[in-house]
Amino acid sequence: MMKLSLLGLAMGLVSQAAVAATSAPPLENKQAFIDHLISQMTEAEKIGQLRLISISPEMPREKIREEIAAGRIGGTFNSRTAPENRPMQDAAMRSRLKIPMFFAYDTVHGERTIFPIGLGMAATWDMNAVAKVGRTAAIEAAADALDMTFAPMVDIARDPRWGRTSEGFGEDTYLTAKIGQAMVRAFQGSSPANPDSIMAIVKHFALYGAVEGGRDYNTVDMSLPKMYNDYLPPYRAAIDAGAGGVMVALNSINGVPATSNTWLMNDVLRKEWGFKGVTISDHGAIQELIRHGVARDGREAAKLAIKAGIDMSMNDTLYGEELPGLLKAGDVSQAELDQAVREVLGAKYDMGLFKNPYVRIGAAQNDLKDYYGEDRLHRDAARDVARRSLVLLENRRQTLPLSKDATIALVGPLADAPIDMMGSWAADGRPNHSVTVREGLRRAIEGKGKLVYAKGSNVTGDKAIVDYLNFLDFDAPQIVDDPRPPAVLIDEAVKAAQQADVVVAVVGESRGMSHESSSRTTLQVPANQRALIEALKATGKPLVLVLMNGRPLSIGWEREQADALLETWFAGTEGGNAIADVLFGDYNPSGKLPITFPRSVGQIPMYYNHTRIGRPFTPGKPGNYTSQYFDEPNGPLYPFGYGLSYSTFELSGLALSGNKLKRGDTLQASVVVRNTGKVAGETVVQLYVQDASASMSRPVKELKNFQKLMLKPGEARTVTFNISEEDLKFYNGQLQRVAEPGAFNVQVGLDSEAVQQQDFELL
Repeated sequence: MMKLSLLGLAMGLVSQAAVAATSAPPLENKQAFIDHLISQMTEAEKIGQLRLISISPEMPREKIREEIAAGRIGGTFNSRTAPENRPMQDAAMRSRLKIPMFFAYDTVHGERTIFPIGLGMAATWDMNAVAKVGRTAAIEAAADALDMTFAPMVDIARDPRWGRTSEGFGEDTYLTAKIGQAMVRAFQGSSPANPDSIMAIVKHFALYGAVEGGRDYNTVDMSLPKMYNDYLPPYRAAIDAGAGGVMVALNSINGVPATSNTWLMNDVLRKEWGFKGVTISDHGAIQELIRHGVARDGREAAKLAIKAGIDMSMNDTLYGEELPGLLKAGDVSQAELDQAVREVLGAKYDMGLFKNPYVRIGAAQNDLKDYYGEDRLHRDAARDVARRSLVLLENRRQTLPLSKDATIALVGPLADAPIDMMGSWAADGRPNHSVTVREGLRRAIEGKGKLVYAKGSNVTGDKAIVDYLNFLDFDAPQIVDDPRPPAVLIDEAVKAAQQADVVVAVVGESRGMSHESSSRTTLQVPANQRALIEALKATGKPLVLVLMNGRPLSIGWEREQADALLETWFAGTEGGNAIADVLFGDYNPSGKLPITFPRSVGQIPMYYNHTRIGRPFTPGKPGNYTSQYFDEPNGPLYPFGYGLSYSTFELSGLALSGNKLKRGDTLQASVVVRNTGKVAGETVVQLYVQDASASMSRPVKELKNFQKLMLKPGEARTVTFNISEEDLKFYNGQLQRVAEPGAFNVQVGLDSEAVQQQDFELL
């Protein structure tokens, strides 16, 4: 809590800011306060508010403090402790108008305590777990003196070659929208002005997950109905939940970069959706308008961006350099400048910074002794969410759970990889805080069984890939190879397996392989890891494969080798303990896939809610002259919504409360779900709807609701879903949001493929 002396100092600073108290409107009147402040600002001070600067060798801290004191910077990112940020806020309080700074960072799936990556969070299908991630991250980030996070990332991803698939919540519009809303509300709490809350900046607006070929930063070409029905809703949901800002995407949309796209930024975001918050370019995106080929030079790039509605320029050079000349020439109006400034100041107001510039920085005497200390971590929360994120894909002959009395051979390049456990965009997480799989298993069987460890292989045998991934990380190498020959590593692993009762192999991707700028042409597990798996299989010992990865992998061959297969994503700080909990049955897995697993990269895009076509492939029937690939089985390896448990569950008796739905009324779909297994467990009952006949081709099915519930052995419960006209609406060819009369099919299942169906008619 702030001390009275600190609050007095803050109020004193505010009383000096802007204009004399006798003439300034009361702080409680947001609009009048901001308008009055703008009227006192010089042109240079206004431009300064639009500049978001990264601390870097080109802009060292001393230079930044000088620029802040001169009123030429509005906010910074990448500084993340109170001792770092306080001198910059002090500099702002020395500026003429004493307009406070804000401090931002990419707190995506945790700040100090790292939770599962976005795909892992989505795999929980549990909004309470998602909210726990966002709230914990906000508390830690605010204590670090941060005001804003560039999250949540709600880009729909249907091409898993895209490296940033790991950061988002999967392929589905409905699920992603729900998670985005939960994250925004958790980050911001009851108000982004609260000392333990931070402002959410939803990203990347728009369509970044649909880049052509899954190549990061690439172009997007998409029909408007698909855009409005599938890709835009999660951004709007996050904004409707109160997100204070939007980060603008790097890609172009139908030929126009998002950063200069007046239709996207003004017509859609501001006019259609009524967004009032701040917009922020992605890193260097305004300069990149030149390389996109829509701006001749920096001057034109700055003009296009501000006229499109880009308020703040991240890592700015062009706004600072070019806006003075554009204003003088009349190419940018004073009103356009003032509107951008108004939105930046509005965000600062909403973060509580005008009331108290030090609301999250605090007083120096209250600084933490160790911002990286163990005592700052929320390990129980991290372990709980990580366990919920794990997806059991295979469990033949009930290989899992394992006995704690067994001798276990633990092998694989990711079995003892603390940096990889954290995944991409791990904020200020520290590898030395990570619990690896090796450590988690060791703790679980200590004093009972025996753990024999061998690395078995490196992550990849391709030196060029290792060099590239290590180049991506400027702080420390991503991958440190074992220099021994591959045959020696495999031989060591085989010897470990031969003396064990069961083999656990931790394989997949390093975190750098599922990251920004890490698009892949293949979804295969690297060849040297497959060689390790083959050698382990040959020992005849039960083989459990534990996957670590940030995207769906094509693991058809691996599935055939494994007796059990557990998808763990990148599970975060407590990942090793969470994985051990599931492997030994201390926790019954309940995760469900938020994204389809294709059989091969050649099937991409492969997603469950694809549009209906005239010649669909039907399993079990001749495939000629239908939409199919003839050289491998059709359909996914694992469908959206899939996930096993140590329990078994059955659905029965799907029934509707009626066969007709009047507009304005509600229809109920009910189904009985029973735990037919021997242990208590959770499952996710999923509701899908199909528009049987519409004015345009519609998806084969769309997720419209779900419920996660815990059942004891033998327990049965009736799950009921409400279906309303709103659930049936879509954007038609004229971009009208309509629910058209006619037949609809209701499907309920434990994944998107194995469903029961009933039908009704919308009148």
